Amino acid sequence: MKRLANLPTGILLFILLFVIIFPFAGLPLYFTHTIILIFIWGAVTTAWSYMGRFWMISLCHGAWVGIAAYITVLLFNFYHLSPWVGMWLGLLAVAIAAGVIGYACFRFGLVGHYFAVTTLVVTELVALVIIAFRDITEGRLGITVKPLGTAPLYFQFESKVPFYFMALGLLLLSLYIWRKIDQSKMQKALTAIEEDEVAAASIGINVVRNKTTVAVVSAVIAGMGGVVYAQYIMYLNPVTTIAIGASLAYVFMAIVGGMFTLWGPLIGAIIITGLQEYIRITFGTVLMGWAWVGYGFIIVVMIIFLPKGLYGTLIETLHKRRMQKAARESATP
Repeated sequence: MKRLANLPTGILLFILLFVIIFPFAGLPLYFTHTIILIFIWGAVTTAWSYMGRFWMISLCHGAWVGIAAYITVLLFNFYHLSPWVGMWLGLLAVAIAAGVIGYACFRFGLVGHYFAVTTLVVTELVALVIIAFRDITEGRLGITVKPLGTAPLYFQFESKVPFYFMALGLLLLSLYIWRKIDQSKMQKALTAIEEDEVAAASIGINVVRNKTTVAVVSAVIAGMGGVVYAQYIMYLNPVTTIAIGASLAYVFMAIVGGMFTLWGPLIGAIIITGLQEYIRITFGTVLMGWAWVGYGFIIVVMIIFLPKGLYGTLIETLHKRRMQKAARESATP
């Protein structure tokens, strides 16, 4: 897979400075709320792209988000265990589940739509289990985090600023891991596996280990996003957090922005989350159902005409123009 160009360092530093001072700019809290959601979903979508960019299309990232979030919330509500501790138990559960499911799928050679359908079943299974144990999880009604006022030890703060920087830190971590994967031997191994698993295995690449490793890393980062989201919103619902709609949303964001680039998933999260919030505020519940119809239409158009997403296509176009300009200049006597 050809690496596409990244943003210049100067632009990155300017953006980082802007996002650091943003929550102190005195803007309405709703803008801060929207940016927090963008950071969280940008991180989860970036984690999804760890796999998606190698055509391992997972439809169970909603399950990873939900498992970590529900375990953390349930341990707090029933045993008063601080989320700072409970989240590690939730992430451990996610890592084990992703490792077992990933190993089983890759060991038996599930690829393409077979793998996608299997992960879809996992998502629905997790959602149904949570709904079935409604005496503990409150089922479809959703579970609310017990409020304690201002209690930093329990992830409850007086303002949105701490959540803003936690979400920002999670996003930066997800981008850092994406970059490290891109620079590692694993990237070359996964690229070879994507091209031809049999050929990759024949030259000594451990197909199952490499694919399972990236699946576990992707799931754990998604789980961290779920923990931050649950503690920030203080409410979880299996239908909106875990079920297939949630998992597809991450796929939509990655495709719209460009899952083959570092910044594509974040740009997709900005577009989709911003559109969702605009529709919610402007039209209330009138167009919420139609919004998903619009998303589906956009995805079909993107897959047909812009398979590398908005940002990915833009970067590739600029790269081609630079190459053509360099070729013309070298051909000029």
